[in-house]
Amino acid sequence: MTASAKGANRFRSELLIELEARGEAPDLVLSADPGAEKPETYEYQRMIAAWMHARGIPYEIVRYVPRRFKHWPPYYSILANVLTNATLPSISLGRHSCSLKWKVAPQDAFLKQWAPARAAWANGQKVERLIGYDTSPSDSRRHAHAAGLDDPLFQCRYPLREWNWTRDRCIARIEAAGLPVPPKSSCFCGAIRPDEVRALPAWCLRLIVLIEARAEPRLRTVEGLWRRSTRTRPGRITDFIRAERLLPEAEIDAIRRDAPTDLIRFQDAASIVPIAERPTMEEWIASFNAGLMEAA
Repeated sequence: MTASAKGANRFRSELLIELEARGEAPDLVLSADPGAEKPETYEYQRMIAAWMHARGIPYEIVRYVPRRFKHWPPYYSILANVLTNATLPSISLGRHSCSLKWKVAPQDAFLKQWAPARAAWANGQKVERLIGYDTSPSDSRRHAHAAGLDDPLFQCRYPLREWNWTRDRCIARIEAAGLPVPPKSSCFCGAIRPDEVRALPAWCLRLIVLIEARAEPRLRTVEGLWRRSTRTRPGRITDFIRAERLLPEAEIDAIRRDAPTDLIRFQDAASIVPIAERPTMEEWIASFNAGLMEAA
């Protein structure tokens, strides 16, 4: 039996398309939703879900659900997580635990309850897990790390590498199937490149400014989402947004000045409300996105 998993932080539809064309469709496709993707990512997810449904390929979307919170109100997405705890995504702090927490862990948890997987393990078998690493340099580095890991429950397989597919070959396969190429996920990951920042809509840029402003008082070893300044870019994406004039100066200044204080005020108010009735961080984010912050 096989269970496919996404790789390289984006849905590997080229892997799915080619497997289905070869008559080797997986028994299950999983996608982890960290709760803070761009609208076009969710639109693509709905489209590819319909594509799989038409071909009888089981598809499940899984989510990490926190059980314990350092600070109230509770959060249910990676965006709300970093804002609640006044921190940055772990990749900006030199770690990669955000992917493990919000993507890998919920997939593993689902599979451990999946009846075919439990039956295989009961018979002493491993579940074959398909990982979408291609032969690009970045995926080759990920593969070199993953290939050395021994998992007692899963046997990992890397079909794109078996087929010697480059990133360009993957894109060509998607287009040949008449499907759109999936957009890169997340608008505030520290791995985002300058040209990708330039292409972001204004609401994503505003969230980046908010995240860095909220975390700034607690930062000691990094400057912002891009960690530290180099000769080609600043450590804070906010500074890049300002220099490139991607948002008005006055709007950047207002977010940095008012949003963190307004957020703390919201958290303080929520802390005195009974737990079952407390508003979520998502409610404050919705107000921020709608421009409804209180004046500081």
